[in-house]
Amino acid sequence: MSVDGTTETFFPLGADDLAKLDAIREALLDPSPRRIGRLDQWGLADDYEIFAEVGTYAEVRLAMADGTVLDASLSVPRNLAPGQTVPAVVMPAPLIGIGHRAYLGMIQRWILGGYAVLAYSQRGLAESTGEIHVAGPKDVADATEVIDWLVQNVAVDPDRIGFFGASYGAGTSLLAAAKDPRIKAVAGTSAWADLFASLYENGTRHLAAFEALVKLFGEDRCSEEFRGVIQKIRADTIDDQVREFARVRSPRHHLDAYNASATPILLTTAWHETIFSVPAVVDFHNRLTGPRQLLVQVGDHGNGELPGLAGLIAKPTAMAYRWMDHFLGGTAGDGEAPRFDVRSEQMFQPLSDVRHATWDDYVLPKKRFHLADAAAGQSDGQLVEGGAAAGWTRSVKATGTGTDIVVAPQLVQTGLLERLGLPHAYKPAEIDRGLAAVFTTAPLERASVVRGELELRVTVKPQQAGATIVAYLLEHNPVTGRANIITHAPYTFSAEQAGRETTVTFPLQPGDYPVQKGRRLQLVIDTHDPFFAAAHTTAPVFTIDLSSPKGAESYLDIPLHPVD
Repeated sequence: MSVDGTTETFFPLGADDLAKLDAIREALLDPSPRRIGRLDQWGLADDYEIFAEVGTYAEVRLAMADGTVLDASLSVPRNLAPGQTVPAVVMPAPLIGIGHRAYLGMIQRWILGGYAVLAYSQRGLAESTGEIHVAGPKDVADATEVIDWLVQNVAVDPDRIGFFGASYGAGTSLLAAAKDPRIKAVAGTSAWADLFASLYENGTRHLAAFEALVKLFGEDRCSEEFRGVIQKIRADTIDDQVREFARVRSPRHHLDAYNASATPILLTTAWHETIFSVPAVVDFHNRLTGPRQLLVQVGDHGNGELPGLAGLIAKPTAMAYRWMDHFLGGTAGDGEAPRFDVRSEQMFQPLSDVRHATWDDYVLPKKRFHLADAAAGQSDGQLVEGGAAAGWTRSVKATGTGTDIVVAPQLVQTGLLERLGLPHAYKPAEIDRGLAAVFTTAPLERASVVRGELELRVTVKPQQAGATIVAYLLEHNPVTGRANIITHAPYTFSAEQAGRETTVTFPLQPGDYPVQKGRRLQLVIDTHDPFFAAAHTTAPVFTIDLSSPKGAESYLDIPLHPVD
């Protein structure tokens, strides 16, 4: 049976990637010279000859107590002495059509490091039976049964069991660790911490990411409970059922369990992550009191670890090997001890490696830029330091379509191109000023960096219930007229706020972004982005007034500082 993939995934595997995984699987199942020789085109034949000598691989079906059968694979070191036990790594699958086979490229490294490895597809995914519960209580119970099976059938040390997972697998791993004390270490890449914050930010649905998740799950495979939640989110009915559904599936709400057991937790995310909330991951990391490490990379969901899942070099997987070696006693890593710190990459520089002891040490202090009216002879507003600027009003039209400024033209793929040095370019001069308000700084006199957390305060008077504003901070090059996105955030107003002035203060996504000398920062306040809601071409056009009343002057706090 071949490894079948899909391009509709948060881990975009090309034809060559799938062919390589298929060849690895065949060589693991049948380590004959012919099968292993097929790997020579990728330079892997020698590696898997060694694997055949030191490890075994088998595909297994794990029956759960309720009759659900999980599709899985088991790899075990050969030639164990009588009574010898080994550490184990359990890997719940990411959300991808090939399920647990997405981890095939990692298995050799784990085995050479002395681990037993059990990878599995959660219920309802790939070839596993049952319904999809989105890392719900049944999935957590499955993880416990998987450990039970592993301990009963394999010579593993029950005190040296860790979980590694990417994306959906990261969520399952974290939630399982909150319930099962036998999980002694967790490494979660492209992890989520708060499912509600990931789906619903400042009263605004992350509709594009949500629909992409539903499509990947396959709505017909989802549980009745999840299908009900899907319909409520589509209808923008965010009630107690939706909140409770998200709460039990959010690692951030199980902090007491992690901290009581001092569970070592490694987390990775990305600056322009479009699937799961980055601030929630940062907050979760900051609140952990046990061993912890956070990595934030250039790009989007799954971009950073994708090479590592395929067996190549990547920071997230290299860190995971070190993490498990340190806490479980294997030798899969490079022999270096993990650092319990915050590690990050600067935008456009994926080879950069910035290290700080804590998030608070990492972020820079905010500087306040006031939103001011246009200077004489100019049409756009200003972002200025100094005294507060009151008394201005700007009106924009909400038409249900918005401008060409968007969070990301494509989920995941835009970030992947950004990681490859090809960021999406915007053209601020072409922004329809009737649909968005623009505020711009003077050209920066020195090369600088935006590093840390941002916050916007603005007074808004929407003329209709459900109005949304979306704030984007751009870096604008006056020479080329092009701009790149630094960060963003939406805010949606309630029915009670329609027709009256409301001053709102909300955070934008954190960032680590270098700004060259002579560039300008631009704040764009738009009224629509397809990332958050579908276009409504038949919706009535209405006005949104932005203002800066005395005593509640509008501002944008930016952690902007010169660099040497």
